[in-house]
Amino acid sequence: MAQRTALIAGIAVIAVVVLAAAFLATRGGQPATTPVSPTGTQPAATTPQQATTPQETAPQQTQTMQQPAAGGLQGTIEIGALLPLTGDLASYGENSKAALELAQEDINKFLEKAGAPFRIKIVIEDTETKPDVALQKLQALAQKGIKIFIGPMTSAEVKQLKGYADQNKLLIISQSSTAPSLAIPDDYIFRFCPTDRIQGPVIAKIARDFGKQAIVIMWRGDAWGDGLHDAVKEAAQKLGIEVVDGPRYAPDAKEFAGEVDKLANIVQELVNKYGADKVAVVYIGFNEVVQVMSTAAQYDVLGQVMWFGSDGTALLAELLEDPAAAEFAAKVKFLNPIFAATKSQKMEDIVKRLQERLGREPDTYALAAYDAAWVVTLSLLATQKYDATAVKNILADVAYNYFGATGWIVLDKAGDRAFADYNLYVVVKEDGQYKWKLAGTYHYASDSFTWYINIQ
Repeated sequence: MAQRTALIAGIAVIAVVVLAAAFLATRGGQPATTPVSPTGTQPAATTPQQATTPQETAPQQTQTMQQPAAGGLQGTIEIGALLPLTGDLASYGENSKAALELAQEDINKFLEKAGAPFRIKIVIEDTETKPDVALQKLQALAQKGIKIFIGPMTSAEVKQLKGYADQNKLLIISQSSTAPSLAIPDDYIFRFCPTDRIQGPVIAKIARDFGKQAIVIMWRGDAWGDGLHDAVKEAAQKLGIEVVDGPRYAPDAKEFAGEVDKLANIVQELVNKYGADKVAVVYIGFNEVVQVMSTAAQYDVLGQVMWFGSDGTALLAELLEDPAAAEFAAKVKFLNPIFAATKSQKMEDIVKRLQERLGREPDTYALAAYDAAWVVTLSLLATQKYDATAVKNILADVAYNYFGATGWIVLDKAGDRAFADYNLYVVVKEDGQYKWKLAGTYHYASDSFTWYINIQ
């Protein structure tokens, strides 16, 4: 059934592309020798009385925009990209950067073949994994006339800039924001990943399938961490698992001695009650997991129980680079879910090309960023104008008829990916090296797991 669905979706997008190419061929024309700014409607302006805070100030255009006399797009169309190239998700940001650079190359080759009179340019800015910086970078790019953006990656960043984006009609497509609280219909935020309403129950079901009777949650205190904590807790309790809230820490925390000591005390109480094999730690965070695990390695009881992570730590390169943290992660069989791309020749090709550039396996969110660039471009071809609202109105339809690196993209009424499988990655030591290894897959349609290695 999945293969048939993928085939249908593939045929549909080919039809869309062929029609778009035929339409463009009738228009004639080549890209302008000197790139020009994209054309479209200005972001909605605010009155002086409204412009009282940075979040409410409308962007002032600093570039003029042009169209061919017959209408349509020409020259260089700029798409913004807000990525955490530094900070807590730096390696994830690097992966998405490589994916977007690859997408730009592939898309422009396609546009050349189609005879389209425009090319795309993805303008990448570093958010430093900081919500305030993400908003500042969005505002700066909007002032240059950019109205469509891929990223930011964290839910805290998306939450911070959402009001400004909605007010000024700036389209945001996040490849990795998963907080359920941001699932709002008819706004300017789209997310090409499923929300934690799916991931939370997956983590709870992993705990159940490993025979855990109690879990302790340690989590990052931001929009994403709080949302996933709530989703895991609710799902685990429904499964009859005792859930104890461990330490909730500030997103900018750099030292975790007090939090880990508190965690160890809670785990010890549960081990005394159930036994070490019936207890697990659920850790919800980003690359601060390195400091957390390095500290946790000093507590015997924390090394006696299994640890589960999330998409915030799955395939995290920084964890493998720290010897103490990597050793502890392998010892506790640190198992992490992340939404899975549909296996296809296209997915394998993109992954291979990204591996050559990165020297490591890319995360699924990088593939989602690649897909976002394509869906935006196809939407621009369909609307023939650089208008965020016009693209917003057709984006879900274009995504539905597109089969990309992550597979078939079905968006729900809130503009978020409606469903997905999850791959489960564990840290192992092989040939003297620590690495991430695919341990299993959660299948959304059948609500079941397939395991590839024994990690009991």
